[in-house]
Parts: sequence; structure tokens; C-alpha cells
Amino acid sequence: MPISSDLQDTFGDIDIYLFDQLLRGRFDTRPRVLDAGCGDGRNLRYLLARGFDCHGLDRDVRAVDHVRHLAAAAGLDEVDSRFVVGDVDQLPWADAGMDAVICSAVLHFADDADHFHRMVHELWRVLAPGGLLFSRLASTIGIEHLVGPAGRRVRLPDGSDRFVVDEALLMTCAGRLGARLADPLKTTVVQGMRAMTTWCLIRP
Repeated sequence: MPISSDLQDTFGDIDIYLFDQLLRGRFDTRPRVLDAGCGDGRNLRYLLARGFDCHGLDRDVRAVDHVRHLAAAAGLDEVDSRFVVGDVDQLPWADAGMDAVICSAVLHFADDADHFHRMVHELWRVLAPGGLLFSRLASTIGIEHLVGPAGRRVRLPDGSDRFVVDEALLMTCAGRLGARLADPLKTTVVQGMRAMTTWCLIRP
């Protein structure tokens, strides 16, 4: 079997930056995981296969149904209550109930700055002390001259409309949460089309 096929069978279409967190042991002692904006479960597939206590939320009914089937096939129980249809700014889980929260390519769908901060607050609320928040989102970093200031929705050069952040906004937000950075901010710039920043926080 080709290496690529073997990796696909094991990890599916996992976010490569989340894969990096797995490799570095960030999930070794964080078994309760929420994927906020889980889509069809691409970032949960490996965790489900490894017996993690997974939960997920998405606006897309069909996507949530698909994840429920994946979870049931992996032997997880109560899949209807674990994987739900909803919005990131109104999570149905209790305070401090998750050891890790994944929110990949979701926060940039915020309507405005207030909506962005409500979503981040909810992600933080459900995170237990010592927990990890992993997020990737659109930013202006490296393409400031193309999109202008952060903290608002803009039309990116790739034609998509996104709420964009910058280093100052993310660091200010982390400070207000009392968070520490798990890693320095890392940004991938796709040849003047868009920039995606990985923002990983630890809750004290």
C-alpha cells in the first residue's frame, strides 16, 4: 500500500496543523474533546478510532448525522447527545467539561467583532483548567497590504468573505482570557490569496 493511502486510512483528512499537535503529545492527557464546527468529522476520525471521549457541534444537519454514524461505528454511545446541531456562540455543554477544544476554520465566519468574542468566550467556558484550545482562522498577517485592518469582515483576494484577525487582536484576546500561548502564532500565507493563522491556547 502506498504511504499516502496508509496515512489516509489512519488519519483521513485531518487538519495538518492539528496533526502537529497530536504528534507533540498535546492530546495524550486530554481525552475529552469537543470539535466546535466539526463538519463531517474529518478532525475527529482518528480520535474516535483511538477511544477519545468525543463531542461535536455544527450548523449542518447532514454533517452532524454523518459524524454520529462515524462515532457509532467506532463504538461510542449516546451519539445523538454527543454530536449536535447548533452554533458555536451557544454551546450546550457545561463549564469546564472538555480537556481540548478544536475549532478549525470556524471563527472567521463571525459576523463582526462582538460575534467573534462571543464564540471565543463559549469555547473557553467549556474548557477545563489545563485544557487546550486549538483554532485556525483567517488573518491579515502577511497580507495586510491586500486586505487592510483586522477585526472586521473583509473580501479576501480568493473571493471569500471572512472575519479577519491580526496578532494584536489575538494576543489581546488571549490576555483577557488569562490564557497562555501553547505555541507562537503560526501563519500560512497562500501566495497573496489568503492567510490562515494557527492559534493554540492553554487554560491555566
